[in-house]
Amino acid sequence: MASSICISRQPIVPPAATPFHPKSAPLFRSFYFRNASSGAVGICCSLRRPEYIPNHIPDPKYVRIFDTTLRDGEQSPGATMTTKEKLDIARQLARLGVDIIEAGFPASSDADFAAVTLIAREVGNADADHVPVICGLSRCNKTDIEKAWEAVKYAKKPRIHTFIATSEIHMKYKLKMTPEQVIDKARSMVAYARSLGCHDVEFSPEDAGRSEREFLYRILEEVIKAGATTLNIPDTNDLGLSTANTLAGAHAGARQLEVTINGIGERAGNASLEEVVMALKCRGEQLLDGLYTGINTQHIIMASKMVEEYSGLRVQPHKAIVGANAFAHESGIHQDGMLKNKNTYEIIAPEDIGLLRSNESGIVLGKLSGRHALKAKMLELGYDIDGKELDDLFARFKAVAGNKKIITDDDLIALVSDEVFQPQVVWKLEDVQVTCGTLGLSTATVKLSGADGKKHIACSVGTGPVDAAYKAVDLIVKIPVTLVEYSMNAVTEGIDAIASTRVLIRGEDSITSTQAPTGETVKRTFSGTGAAMDIVISSVRAYVSALNKMLGYQRRLEAEDPKESQSRIT
Repeated sequence: MASSICISRQPIVPPAATPFHPKSAPLFRSFYFRNASSGAVGICCSLRRPEYIPNHIPDPKYVRIFDTTLRDGEQSPGATMTTKEKLDIARQLARLGVDIIEAGFPASSDADFAAVTLIAREVGNADADHVPVICGLSRCNKTDIEKAWEAVKYAKKPRIHTFIATSEIHMKYKLKMTPEQVIDKARSMVAYARSLGCHDVEFSPEDAGRSEREFLYRILEEVIKAGATTLNIPDTNDLGLSTANTLAGAHAGARQLEVTINGIGERAGNASLEEVVMALKCRGEQLLDGLYTGINTQHIIMASKMVEEYSGLRVQPHKAIVGANAFAHESGIHQDGMLKNKNTYEIIAPEDIGLLRSNESGIVLGKLSGRHALKAKMLELGYDIDGKELDDLFARFKAVAGNKKIITDDDLIALVSDEVFQPQVVWKLEDVQVTCGTLGLSTATVKLSGADGKKHIACSVGTGPVDAAYKAVDLIVKIPVTLVEYSMNAVTEGIDAIASTRVLIRGEDSITSTQAPTGETVKRTFSGTGAAMDIVISSVRAYVSALNKMLGYQRRLEAEDPKESQSRIT
């Protein structure tokens, strides 16, 4: 897991001594940097968000939150998101109160450049009390830095984040550069970023945790002289210690913390925003010398669900703060304690993160329930849905309610995933009919409608009903793809349970992008989800969803630059 903490170039100022119980207190150094870089604020705390100044935080107790869900998080295999999905998530991050949104790696692809530009123009200029910094990542080269600046410059508060590896193993085998060459490159590229007119430049020494200390101090000193306003000290730690390291760094003086929603990211992921923020909210005053953020924690659950659905990366049930079991109590002892006083087993109330406790509203949904009841129930589950999205969800709900006696919360969540959190429609499933069994080949007939409303029908045979249905879809769409992953689970118990399906596909004419740390070209994969009481329909919905995401991404590339897009589709 990766954890990143940031400091600024201001002197260390020891805080007033804060007594605490030695048995419960972590063994942290009791000092802090008067400033670091990047910010956060919020309703968690009654204190007002300090004015944003790139290299200075007026309140030394304030910790800025730097969210990289849209950049490092999206680099998780299968987590590719469309431009619209990225914009939706960026808006939710702004509501959450994130100080800095790392919107992407503009040089990696035309689609990423377009998404970062759109976020800078819209979220970075929103008419709201809080407008976040919009940041673009770049390697230490002029092309990347120019691309990043072109994308983020439209924001009210733009930032360039540039990096280069500083550990001996990276410099020797990956960069093939001497330490002096690395220092010179870092210094000159930070200066170049400032020369473009960007007054907010963050520098990261990649693999800082394994870098030689004296060399690390030298390169940080040089980039500060060159104009860096924020120093990010990343620790690529795959041992599950990212949240602990991040909190330790904050207590030791870092004033910007790099996180992602649900902790998503490459390999073992990143420090989880919800874990870090809630730890500061619950323990900041007692154990962390009064540190606080500006995050409005009541928007956490919606941000978590949105990222889960758009990325296709499911949150494990026992995940802290946002997992399905985080506020569930099955043990008799626990239940007894909860009935007597909820604080016996919960240090956080579900309402703190925007989740209403199940059943407290008294709403039980059935086939006679109306739109208002459905909307109220969805709010209880953390989904604020209205307009056409509510209408579409209501239609699906009524169809299921007509066949299922009890509609559970899990059923509703599956329907939201299948109806609301879907990519832009290129192809829509109209009908599917299959014949299968032990007496012959499985056959499937599929009807899809295109964006122009025209209906298309195809038939195929296969080794099973799902295989036959997917082959029929392929005959209509005419885009060769490889099915990389397929999984299905029953949302609830019982023979009438809704089936939830997730697939991962890769086009044979693969869409590629550049990975930020290594610079290597990788083939993108696209996820899709579907839900239905019929397992074949659920499977086809998921497959069509993944195809829509891939085709939408490809069309966006072609719309931006037809010639350049061909170099991204190999």
